[in-house]
Amino acid sequence: MPLFLPFTNFHLLCHQSRTNLGTKMATPGAYEEHLPAVPDWLNKGDNAWQMTASALVGLQSMPGLVILYASVVKKKWAVNSAFMALYAFAAVLICWVLLCYRMAFGDQLFPFWGKGAPALGQKYLARQAVLPETIHYYSDGRVESPATKPFYPMATMVYFQFTFAAITMILLAGSVLGRMNIRAWMAFVPLWLVFSYTVGAFSLWGGGFLYHWGVIDYSGGYVIHLSSGIAGFTAAYWVGPRLKSDRERFPPNNVLLMLAGAGLLWMGWSGFNGGAPYAANVPASVAVLNTNISAATSLLVWTTLDVVFFGKPSVIGAVQGMMTGLACITPGAGVVQSWAAIVMGILSGSIPWFTMMILHKKSILLQKVDDTLGVFHTHAVAGLLGGLLTGLLAEPTLCNMVLPVSGSRGAFYEFFMPLRMPENELMIGDDAVHGEEAYALWGDGEKYDPNRHGSIFGAAELTPNDHNYNHTTARGVTINL
Repeated sequence: MPLFLPFTNFHLLCHQSRTNLGTKMATPGAYEEHLPAVPDWLNKGDNAWQMTASALVGLQSMPGLVILYASVVKKKWAVNSAFMALYAFAAVLICWVLLCYRMAFGDQLFPFWGKGAPALGQKYLARQAVLPETIHYYSDGRVESPATKPFYPMATMVYFQFTFAAITMILLAGSVLGRMNIRAWMAFVPLWLVFSYTVGAFSLWGGGFLYHWGVIDYSGGYVIHLSSGIAGFTAAYWVGPRLKSDRERFPPNNVLLMLAGAGLLWMGWSGFNGGAPYAANVPASVAVLNTNISAATSLLVWTTLDVVFFGKPSVIGAVQGMMTGLACITPGAGVVQSWAAIVMGILSGSIPWFTMMILHKKSILLQKVDDTLGVFHTHAVAGLLGGLLTGLLAEPTLCNMVLPVSGSRGAFYEFFMPLRMPENELMIGDDAVHGEEAYALWGDGEKYDPNRHGSIFGAAELTPNDHNYNHTTARGVTINL
């Protein structure tokens, strides 16, 4: 019997612990009020979407571009190409949290660069996210738009922006596949991230001089695509060309796997552009739809041109058309209408096709540079094209939802006039349109302003003491009958 008591007591203790645990878990900590885990500023919907968008963009690189690169090159370069992408993804993350996030999105050091510092401590990561230099001012110094403060923690923002930095680096790698020294690549990744990517990101997104000039780059047409395309072209020049045999014949080693990587890239772009407004809002929905419309249109146009000029559709060509459509829509995804996304898809499926398939073969300069995957055409040309088209097609209402500068709009919206007067003018009438009215009657509001139009009928001589002066009107003359 004495031997049985300890087990009995142990059983009772376990039962009591389970009872207490059950009582405590009836209201999980994440749903209790006034806890540090759920501060007042946290919007769980926005936070959930932003982390989902981050995961989608991350999947574009790892495994999307890892698979794409491994399969689109010759078999002998499959492992090396995949490793270049894999290494870049890991190296960028560590550099990002140690220094580069705050160089791109921190307090201003120069008009094109932020103050580098670690983004690792909980005091920094657990507080509400803020982009401190995104405050925008009027010319007289008054605040036009306050600093962007999303409704989720800084940790979410740090990771979301990392995924953009990583994919930019990996896109650049596509220009030098098949011959770059892997050790040189390992050194190049952190150096380019620090001295190039952070400059573009801060200048346009982090509150730098291009941001304050009102340059529109919704989700990376310049920061990512133009940047990676130009940098890749430059790197390809300095690294030198592939072997002659590789340049002459460089077929993909696995077309089906290449399509799988391309599919991850396409689907992940919904997070790429859908996460750019930093919230689960209307522009995010518009951006996701426009992204897919542009990609599909561009793919179809590129494939059609292949059939017309070469007699057969190309799977590689279709993938390239998809990528140009995605790159082109990126700078304007959330600020253009969906019909404009079709226009951008048509142009991104044809102009980069022309530069790659026709112009490249005739240009001595382009022939000298061995851009393995044509990143210059698929990203630099397409990204620049998208930026220019955004400047033409950005819709005013959508711009007001996203951009810090009020009254932003594409140039086309400056050329076309609406047929109908705006509602405020319809309510007021002639005074709103012309600044004057035909005649004044009692009770019809403010009519004639002698300060603006001069005095008539002795209006200049009327004073508050005159019996015809109307105290209820801010301006004008009312005659009592």
